[in-house]
Amino acid sequence: MLFRVLGPLTVRSSFATGELTAPKPRKALALLLMHADRVVPTDVLGTELWDDEPPASAQTTLQTYILQIRRMLARTFDLDPATVARDLLVTASDGYRLQVRDRPGATGDELDLHEYERLTAEGRLAAARGDHGRASRLFGQALDVWRGAALVDVRVGPVLRVETRRLEEDRLATWKQRIDADLALDRHHEILGELSSLAARHPLHEDLQAQYMIALYRAGRRTDALQAFQQLRGVLLDDLGLEPSRRMQHIQRAILSADPALDTSVSYAEAGVLAGAGAR
Repeated sequence: MLFRVLGPLTVRSSFATGELTAPKPRKALALLLMHADRVVPTDVLGTELWDDEPPASAQTTLQTYILQIRRMLARTFDLDPATVARDLLVTASDGYRLQVRDRPGATGDELDLHEYERLTAEGRLAAARGDHGRASRLFGQALDVWRGAALVDVRVGPVLRVETRRLEEDRLATWKQRIDADLALDRHHEILGELSSLAARHPLHEDLQAQYMIALYRAGRRTDALQAFQQLRGVLLDDLGLEPSRRMQHIQRAILSADPALDTSVSYAEAGVLAGAGAR
């Protein structure tokens, strides 16, 4: 992998690692990589670098940062600066484009974000076809691409802050989809430890709490599943003044009545629907 943003920002070739230590050039590089193969307008780069207070010299300073990035890329990939400017970090009419897929000599997924997006898309297709084993493998491979929080070592500005939050939400959604596939494969015992950790880290996330409750129930721990519901209810009431959703209440009632739907449904979402149908 030549470029990484899902964890520490990294640029690496087979013989060198890119060194770019100044905070603002690193932010510019991170934003270019997050939008790899697309033009990032200069005003978007300016917002990331200076928020709403760009200096009078912003345009010239940005050009200096781009030059520093190009020099780093030239050293890392053993290219001359003209080649980098033509084939890798290209000037467009209103911004700059970092070419990852489209550059000469590119092979496969050279940016970890692209690999993650490809694997999750393939996983969703497998899940839609009912191939839960393949879906679980693909979602698991997608999660393994991550090496920590997105851009964990970059001082993100307003644009990257939104992008990293979106990625973290997407990562959590991929986790849920992989767990759904594992529940459909009756792997509740294998995933209980992981689910316990996720549920503790996201105490207000009803989807994860529902998965945790169902895994506990299927593992023969009905009392623990009901305690997990009560803990969720307490957190929701204390933090938001809200009761759990109807789906969560349906799942709780299904656990109380040992509804067979909880053992046969292929996902936590379906379990909530079936349990709700049985409760009416």
